[in-house]
Parts: sequence; structure tokens; C-alpha cells
Amino acid sequence: MPTTTPITSYAVMYSANNFPPRIWLKNADKFIGQAVFVRNADPLPADNLTNGQVNLFYRLADFQHILDVLRHEQPVYLLFNGSGGGSENAIMTGSEMVGEGE
Repeated sequence: MPTTTPITSYAVMYSANNFPPRIWLKNADKFIGQAVFVRNADPLPADNLTNGQVNLFYRLADFQHILDVLRHEQPVYLLFNGSGGGSENAIMTGSEMVGEGE
């Protein structure tokens, strides 16, 4: 069953060594998931739900785009439909008026 949860804050972690960059996603004071950014040439792991937290996998080239959405859009949601090829998961915005000019 799809779940849509508001993202109210986030934290960026750009680790040293071989750890992938990630953006932690929170609703109020609760961690609800993370966006993990893998090297562009590497295969993307399947998105998943682990211990109640969503893990979304993106290419490293998408890091700035996702960060821009979190910085500049409101409201923003975490959408999780499940793991596997037929499940679309996302960081998404709410509806906006046409021509808002942001």
C-alpha cells in the first residue's frame, strides 16, 4: 500500500572514504528515510523499507536536484509504493499554482 509522508526537515551527510553521500529525511523529529546517491556507473539497488525507514537510491548526478527540491519547494513528501520494478518511489512536491515563478 502506498504511503506519502511529509518531509519537514533533512540533513546532508557527505562521508569520507567509500560511503555514498546521503540525505536523511525527517518528519518532525522522526527519521522517515534517506536518499542514497550511488556512483553514476554503478547499478541502482532496489528501493526498500528497512526498520520502518524508506531507502531511496539515486545516481550521484541527481544529488543537487534532490537537494534543490528540499531547499526550495514546499510542501515536500516522501512517497513509497514498495520495492521492485513496478513500484515508483519518490521525493515529491505538493501541488503548486501555474506561473508561480519560483
